[in-house]
Amino acid sequence: MRIEHIAMYVQDLEGAKDFFVKYFGAIPNEGYHNKVTDFRSYFLSFSDGARLEIMHRPRMDDSEKLPSRTGYIHLAFQVGSKAAVDALTERLRADGYAVVSGPRTTGDGYYESCIVGIEGNQIEITV
Repeated sequence: MRIEHIAMYVQDLEGAKDFFVKYFGAIPNEGYHNKVTDFRSYFLSFSDGARLEIMHRPRMDDSEKLPSRTGYIHLAFQVGSKAAVDALTERLRADGYAVVSGPRTTGDGYYESCIVGIEGNQIEITV
């Protein structure tokens, strides 16, 4: 068994799509629009077959995303090497995204960094 995809609602659908394309090499589908409900979405595919569905609908609640809360806390992307973690982290920092940890080796042996990406959602970058 494997996870088929993960989905997240976003306020700025096009901005979220562009973020994942620019920094993580996502390939978006053509998108979907339900004209009755005004629901819109994209499926983003990544090189290893993982998929992320980003979705938008009018009048969504956008509660504060506290670092220590229940539920999903971050998306993690494996980039292949420490040098790649360092380079992508610095690229994101230079483009104005907050780096909240790392790059570093964690107590459980991961080499990673964590940034606050689109709409306050945390993105972990790991080897």
